[in-house]
Amino acid sequence: MHRLSYRLVAALLTAGLAPITVAAPAAAAVPRPAAEVEVISVRGAGPFRIGTSLARLSAAGLIDWVAPDCDGVVRTGVTGAWAGTVLLAFRDGRLVEVGTATAPPRTPAGATVGMSFARLEEIYGPRGSLISNDAGDASAYLVRVGDRVELFTGHPIRPGAGYLQVGPASFVELGFRQGPSC
Repeated sequence: MHRLSYRLVAALLTAGLAPITVAAPAAAAVPRPAAEVEVISVRGAGPFRIGTSLARLSAAGLIDWVAPDCDGVVRTGVTGAWAGTVLLAFRDGRLVEVGTATAPPRTPAGATVGMSFARLEEIYGPRGSLISNDAGDASAYLVRVGDRVELFTGHPIRPGAGYLQVGPASFVELGFRQGPSC
């Protein structure tokens, strides 16, 4: 389970905490065709490409809110067609994670949030594997693509995938295995 994102989102939504906001130009709020909001991969999703700078996405009006997190990580919401669909994480000003708790989007293989881990195993076969975190209290389905991963973490209420994160293994997988540092 990706506890940090659930806690962050829950705190922002239920406690009424007001994150730092970045104003977006009106043009950024124009909805895009649904086809552009369909695929999330280890490269990112839509305009949110792994490695892109927070400054560049902010200047383009694609960042809605910003919330500092542990160890210099910054979490953000987005505007436009992907608003309410993805959350982003930046380290050292560069995008290192795109995450979603909705379906769509889907991965290039056709996997989505809401699927059982057994269904993910059918889709990915030997390319993926069921893993546990270091504490042994959470399971996830991991798919490696070079030095990047797709990570489907558990759902807090029902079995199966509740959250999908993509990005470098050094951030996404390590964060799941070791948990938050603060």
